[in-house]
Amino acid sequence: MPHVLCLRPIHDDAIALLCASPGVTVEVLDPVTPETLAARIAEADAITVRLTRVDASVIARAPKLRIVARHGVGYDAVDVEALTARGIPLTVTPDANAVSVAEHALMLMLTIARQTIALHARTKAALWGFPADLPTFDLAGRTVLVIGFGRIGGRVARLCAAFGMTVLVRDPYVPRNTIIGAGFAPADDLEAALARADIVTLHCPATAETRGMVDEAFLKAAKPGVVLINTARGTLVDEPALAAALASGRVAAAGLDVFAVEPVEPGNVLLQAPNVVLLPHSAAATAESMRRMAMSCAESILACFAGRLDPQVVVNPEVLRRNA
Repeated sequence: MPHVLCLRPIHDDAIALLCASPGVTVEVLDPVTPETLAARIAEADAITVRLTRVDASVIARAPKLRIVARHGVGYDAVDVEALTARGIPLTVTPDANAVSVAEHALMLMLTIARQTIALHARTKAALWGFPADLPTFDLAGRTVLVIGFGRIGGRVARLCAAFGMTVLVRDPYVPRNTIIGAGFAPADDLEAALARADIVTLHCPATAETRGMVDEAFLKAAKPGVVLINTARGTLVDEPALAAALASGRVAAAGLDVFAVEPVEPGNVLLQAPNVVLLPHSAAATAESMRRMAMSCAESILACFAGRLDPQVVVNPEVLRRNA
């Protein structure tokens, strides 16, 4: 009888879908602590993962484990190599949160462009008007550099174009003609694109190649007064370098939903940086997105139990070939 262990609650509809499958039992572990996890992980044939770190030691204590279903698209906290060594697939929810994260990125751009937070605070304090030291600007007519042209980056590019922005796209893994065919300009030369862009928005995964990509050199190459948006992964950004660029004015503002260490630590230099909008990794946390991600997890788990898991949602598809 397959047992599904949900590390933190997921949407009720997904729980119901799992429970409706003959023979499947479901348990929600909340809170998830080293002690509670150690006590229950050995019983799990499948786990759903939101924020919990699933490292080699956790995997080693799960002899029955057949699948790990990530509630989201990032998997920095999951030891993929350890899963692959055991022949265990890791799935993600590639389409479930794309709309929500893309809208969130545009919200951060608009919040910065229109000084929403500062003007809200002034109005709450009965200070009327918009002072000269709070300059606002239109998105229309600005140039945006979208780094990463996957499901989310592609949506962001389309939304930016709808706002009347000139859209540059940087993604060395996507053919130039695909970017051109979508109506955007490929940024073959990153430094040249940085020098043009009024806004840079990040939509790529954290890999050995991309971690720390937004460093001092990257920021020096950027157009003075650039705005940086990051709804992807905090580890893409060298946080002290960004804080220094914000303090100097080289970077005019930043909208950040993610941090290198999460939950964000009190000593993080960006908490004291000027002209930042900081949010708690909440881009995908709409009601619709949470349901879609949970349902995708449940569907992947049931597909795995039935031997028909879709390779398109599997991070390590080589295990499917090996297991077959």
